[in-house]
Amino acid sequence: MSTVQDYQNLITSEHDDKPDFLAHIAATVSPMVQVQAVLASMIPLFDLDTPPVGDQLDIIGQWVGATRNIDIPITGIFFTWDGTDAQGWSYGIWQSSSNDTAVTTLPDDVYLTLILATIAANSWDGTTEGAYAIFDILFPNITLLIQDYQDMSYDILVIGTLDSLSQALLVQGYLALKPEGVRINNYYIQAVPGPFFAWNVENANLSGWGTGSWGIDIPGS
Repeated sequence: MSTVQDYQNLITSEHDDKPDFLAHIAATVSPMVQVQAVLASMIPLFDLDTPPVGDQLDIIGQWVGATRNIDIPITGIFFTWDGTDAQGWSYGIWQSSSNDTAVTTLPDDVYLTLILATIAANSWDGTTEGAYAIFDILFPNITLLIQDYQDMSYDILVIGTLDSLSQALLVQGYLALKPEGVRINNYYIQAVPGPFFAWNVENANLSGWGTGSWGIDIPGS
């Protein structure tokens, strides 16, 4: 960040020994230096790595084109004892008087994910490799696999447990990464922990008979 002295150092030799001129330059640039200092102090308020909260997130959302208000209320995401894994401890959303039946406004943590996804989509190169790099940032604790059918469509396999609200946003297309004109056929969510069933593939994410399991099929868009 520039200081008054930085500007005074730009004065040529025939004028840098004149105190009145130095004082004039200092008085002229001092307001700009102060404005730069104030602006620099605001940067941490909108640093996505911090992360920001509340109104800070809403301002960033306006910049990138992502609102925390959901077009269609999201249901089935509240914590419950006998629901899916996504609705259990650490994954289900606590129900309150302000969201007694559905969520229409995203909490800060999920809204941050939506903002990051919007930024990523705006700068994505459209490749599968690029999508995987973005998925790793958005969902560091789970794995998403892409099955590209080479016909302008693909499936997404979700390996691991995603919290109920983030999962709802993903399968409803809010967090989708897809080029224009490309269709996501289905999302497959794990019914039980462990690898998905696959033919002739054996790794941590995919496996064959006796070890791999079928996923829950959720239509895409």
